Amino acid sequence: MALEEELELKIRGMTCDSCAFHVEEALISVDGVKHVEVPGWKSGQAKVLAAAGTETEALIESVHQAGYSAKIKRRTSINQNEQIPHYKNSGDNQPELMIIGGGSAGFAAAIKGAELGFEVVLVEASTMGGTCVNVGCVPSKTLIRSVEHYHLAKQKTFRGVHTSSKRIDWSTVVAQKDELVAELRKAKYEDVLAAYPQIKYFNAHARLKSKGVEIDGETYFPRKIVIATGAKPWAPPIPGLDELDYLTSTTAMELKTLPKSMIVLGANAVGLELAQVFARAGTQITILEVLPQIASNTDKEISGALRDYLEAEGLRIVNGFQTTYVAKKNGMYSLAGNQNGGEITFKAEQLMVATGRRPTTAGLGLEEAGVKTGSRGEILVDDKMQSSNPNVYAAGDVTGQDQFVYVAAYGAALAVENALTNTGKIYDADYIPRVIFTDPQVATAGLTEEQAREKGYKVKVSTLAMEHVPRALAARDTRGAVKLVADADTDQLLGAHILAPGASEMIQIAVLGLRFSLKVKDIRETIFPYLTNSEAIKLAALTFDKEVAKLSCCAG
Repeated sequence: MALEEELELKIRGMTCDSCAFHVEEALISVDGVKHVEVPGWKSGQAKVLAAAGTETEALIESVHQAGYSAKIKRRTSINQNEQIPHYKNSGDNQPELMIIGGGSAGFAAAIKGAELGFEVVLVEASTMGGTCVNVGCVPSKTLIRSVEHYHLAKQKTFRGVHTSSKRIDWSTVVAQKDELVAELRKAKYEDVLAAYPQIKYFNAHARLKSKGVEIDGETYFPRKIVIATGAKPWAPPIPGLDELDYLTSTTAMELKTLPKSMIVLGANAVGLELAQVFARAGTQITILEVLPQIASNTDKEISGALRDYLEAEGLRIVNGFQTTYVAKKNGMYSLAGNQNGGEITFKAEQLMVATGRRPTTAGLGLEEAGVKTGSRGEILVDDKMQSSNPNVYAAGDVTGQDQFVYVAAYGAALAVENALTNTGKIYDADYIPRVIFTDPQVATAGLTEEQAREKGYKVKVSTLAMEHVPRALAARDTRGAVKLVADADTDQLLGAHILAPGASEMIQIAVLGLRFSLKVKDIRETIFPYLTNSEAIKLAALTFDKEVAKLSCCAG
């Protein structure tokens, strides 16, 4: 049995001789390490002589604490001159880390594991890439952009007469969407996977057991597991709905021909985005929502203004509607329900159900593995992304929280760091941006005015119409507003809510303000470039104390 091992680490972040010295100091402090050599900072590596069995996690974490990153490239027994896998459990069926789910969260977790220096097994039962690239963000946003071009062309006038009446070529739009999805799936998933030889990929179903994970009849015994199986469209238990072949957000984007009319059940991000896409392409749209406002998680003023813009484009929106049954006859869907005590029936050629998503956890063997789930099937995790089974972590939509692709990736990387290196990092998504890609867009971060008051803050609010923003005036598109919510006692920014073309680009300024606890005064005193929509954030900050209409350009 080997008494000593020689390890070679790849070090990132060194920029000078002092950096090399700090890395040496960090590594020599680890229990079991006998000698360290960093052959100059430009080498990007460190050689370590250590007692057999020295924890790789401890080496990587020591470098991390010093301000750099490390990855185990090679680990060799100097007594027997044999190559040793850098995970403790030797053998292909005993990896240090197994990721179940090959979407955005799964890939983020697998890459983080590889970067930390571990061999990783990544398992995906369906198509590589998960929701975002295949049936979510990428296809929906490319459809939105395509139809936006068509919509703008229709709006061009010459002396009040429309210059374009040509119908959109929907089949071509869908084909181009499919082509882009295939390209990005290859570039961002298949090709990325090929760049990480430490990641072993299985296209198979994984099931947790009381001990280990079963894949294609073979049992694996990973030390740590991260579940990132995402979520799938969910439909409410409406009488008659199960018997019908209705559309989901996935199948709606696969339609090769445009329907003349469509009912959209659900008025949050997915429903609103796709409803506007089809409406602009020429479909008569009716949106039905059980809650009193559309985009229910947004500020009420922003929600109301968005509704006005959508209705001005011809979309019919019905709030407070409780569906009682759905049927289909003679090629038409019939949906009946109650609103304000009265019965109403709507009919359309197509029905799209966009009432949310539920975590994909069925068939994973969670109960057998001692992993607790919630009422919607979500895996319950703590603030370190750890489940009730201490060896099982979860991240992304499967946890039922913050269902955004960028948050899923963030949570997955955090879960891996906590699982493999015991960093104890806390999941913090209080400041995350949330975007609805309608036109105009909705972008929010932090607390709404109502939420801030419920939390006991003494609230002050500023609302700035985009008609006061020079860039919006120059672009001749003054739709929307910016609303800031702040603590009246401390002046600290609590929330930002934007309705505007390009709101998704503007919100990040407020996100940084929320994350780093900036005050309104900090934003007000920061220089913003002139003739940009982002300047609206500063103007909204000024509006707390001044009347912006009385300010000259660039004046603060």
